[in-house]
Amino acid sequence: MIEKYSKQAAKSRIKELSEKINYYNHLYYQQDTSEISDFEFDQLMEELIRLEEAFPEYLLEDSPSQRVGGTITKQFDTAEHAVRMLSLGNTYSEEELRAFDERVVKGLGHRNYQYFCELKFDGVAISLIYERGKLIRAVTRGDGFRGDVVTENVKTIRNIPLRIQGDNMPEWFEVRGEIFLPRKEFEKINAERETNGESLLANPRNAASGTLKMQDSSIVAKRRLNCYLYQLLGDDLAVNTHDQAMKLLVDWGFNVSPTFQNCPNIDAVLAYIEQWKEKRHSLPVDTDGVVLKINDYGHREELGFTAKIPRWAIAFKYQAEAAQSTLLSITYQVGRTGAITPVANLAPVSLAGTTVKRASLHNANEILRLDLHEGDRVWVEKGGEIIPKITGVAEESRKNGAKPITYITHCPECGSELIRKEGEAKHFCPNAATCPPQVLGRIEHFVSKRAMDVDSLGTERLRALINQGYVSNPADLYDLPSKQHQLLGLEVSEEQYTKDREGFLYIGLNKALYAITEGLSLSAIEAFLRTADKADTATKLTFFEQHLRKIGKKVTENLHVLHRLRNELEARPFDWIVDFLPVYAVLRALGNLPGEVAEKLEQRCREKNSVHDILLPFHKILHPEYLERVKKLKGNTFQEGVVTNMLEGLNNSKNQPFEKVLFALGIRNIGENTAILLAEHFTSIEKLEAATEQELLEINGIGETLVRSIKDYFQEKENRDIIARLKSHGLQFESVREEPILVSAKLSGKKILASGKLNHFKRDEIIDFIQSHGGVYVKSVSKALDFIIEGEDMGPSKKEKAVKLGVPLISEEDFMEMVAHNDQE
Repeated sequence: MIEKYSKQAAKSRIKELSEKINYYNHLYYQQDTSEISDFEFDQLMEELIRLEEAFPEYLLEDSPSQRVGGTITKQFDTAEHAVRMLSLGNTYSEEELRAFDERVVKGLGHRNYQYFCELKFDGVAISLIYERGKLIRAVTRGDGFRGDVVTENVKTIRNIPLRIQGDNMPEWFEVRGEIFLPRKEFEKINAERETNGESLLANPRNAASGTLKMQDSSIVAKRRLNCYLYQLLGDDLAVNTHDQAMKLLVDWGFNVSPTFQNCPNIDAVLAYIEQWKEKRHSLPVDTDGVVLKINDYGHREELGFTAKIPRWAIAFKYQAEAAQSTLLSITYQVGRTGAITPVANLAPVSLAGTTVKRASLHNANEILRLDLHEGDRVWVEKGGEIIPKITGVAEESRKNGAKPITYITHCPECGSELIRKEGEAKHFCPNAATCPPQVLGRIEHFVSKRAMDVDSLGTERLRALINQGYVSNPADLYDLPSKQHQLLGLEVSEEQYTKDREGFLYIGLNKALYAITEGLSLSAIEAFLRTADKADTATKLTFFEQHLRKIGKKVTENLHVLHRLRNELEARPFDWIVDFLPVYAVLRALGNLPGEVAEKLEQRCREKNSVHDILLPFHKILHPEYLERVKKLKGNTFQEGVVTNMLEGLNNSKNQPFEKVLFALGIRNIGENTAILLAEHFTSIEKLEAATEQELLEINGIGETLVRSIKDYFQEKENRDIIARLKSHGLQFESVREEPILVSAKLSGKKILASGKLNHFKRDEIIDFIQSHGGVYVKSVSKALDFIIEGEDMGPSKKEKAVKLGVPLISEEDFMEMVAHNDQE
């Protein structure tokens, strides 16, 4: 508990936490490694923030807590660069590089010079301005002359120093570099977007650029941007060469790419380029070439500039990589908005240092444009793109009679007929009410910490409950206690499943092989699969048979079941999906099934979304040994402790106040603050439903768009039914907050905000005090405010906005005198 800390203990703990967090940040951003989990890191950060809030005198401006963001920037200002940010010329061949080198020789009149080489990182150019060692401004490249000021967002990047100390530091200097999104962070974002059915980000560069221009810096902080610095500018720099400048940056604590190297001549440059051609794929950031610069600043001055580019630097670009693969099948993913995204499943192919198995096809238009047919040989390219794309078809390799790919007509998740609005490229599933991926988004919001706060219901558990039909709306959550026995054994992870175009359920190859064998661990099977990563699924099964014979563990029994599996796969034309097998074939291969099960198995493998639900009605008639193999197939499941915690969390959520429940309902345009505002004015859900348009519009902050959202929500019978069910389960749909006792009307009609630390009031106390004197407490800066009470350490962004809007700022003492003066009247 924070309360237990003395001032000295708090100061010591803040120092200890800051050092730990800075150490873990250094490991993560400079060494691409981590000693603790994200959860443990977040716990340290939360403790630091709580301590700094309780003991603000120990909050330093370069504390790691100052990187979590929170500033909202509606519009980015622009600033002029002190020195123009030039682009570089590009070259693609050895001949062009040697021609550049000859131009340098001609310009200098000798060959007594060195090149400074480093990889060209695929990110966003940034200019950082420091005064007296403090970061005061960050500006994007823009047009080279002027760029956008993105200081608050850049401060969230954990390896950009907020304040530096060092020798030979000038009063003012500028550092330039490249902000980028590390590959693993980009893949993490895209994996989440793919799961949600959202369009995938094309590449880390675009993602970094978009992130840097987000309005909410707290969201920027979560994206974990990184930065390499590569240029130092200033009037009083005691350096004559670029490598000396880079040493200064390293000494001052800036993150400089470890890829740089001095090269004595153009042959050494070419050797450097060849050295990094393949090696660059092991870096945490995408690269598309090499930048070479003359090292000596005097030589640079001699060579000068053309109208657009420097004559002393050039970029060599690596050629985009492409390869051929075979189109095995196409699966269709459904996002939370109902958007359908087709994904091509490819025979594994090595490309740009990774094994490619899938490529996004975006929409039906792309399939038509490529004229894709079943089994086509296709060209796959990465280049600067992380997400592989199909660039064309090798039509000369097309098999006779190959059928054109036809886009699906019904949702693969719920079976609803798809719609395609005029002028839009994507198809959509209109079944927002019960389509599992769409339901997931609404339920996740409902149980989130800021709403009903059911922390025992994470995304994986929710997805399992939704996909198996246990939950389709928030009220269903509170029916789960009556289904407790059915939940036991339900798979938690949905990542092990996919479906083919006909709706057949498929399961991961690793789980299938684990279930059909004995004497092999799951980790051993996954290790084997990594050795055969570039083979297609059918070939992997052949290799696995050879592997079983080689290791000699229960060979006869294991080969028997494996042969049953292969026979099942050959018995009907299943789609081949990389690293997945049809559940129907696997379940039949595990052993002889009772007639009742065998008869209904095919239908249930189409209708159900997990092995658990396929077999649930038949558990009593299945042989115990068969069920043991099924347990291996299912993997991680709901156990008794998990179910108990989940139900306990739901029961505790019934204590959440009306404003939290109102926010949780997910009524369009009702955020947290708006929910509080509505709960204060309309103290029950019935009063809110009955409120007239005029009554709603009279509330400061409520506009016509929100009024329409509220009316539309209550017009839907389904929404009213859900509220009725939630009420029957005991959720709070009436405000129990006591109205403040009206002491006077001295602040009647005044709209007031308090910002910063106050000496006479805690946060809730100032709100109650203002309301008890007839005033209205407003939680954000706007023109509607009569004045702001300026406390200690008021946020600079709030203050700047208040000044721009002409909102008066008064001290806490002036405010107290104002009320006291009115008392005397």
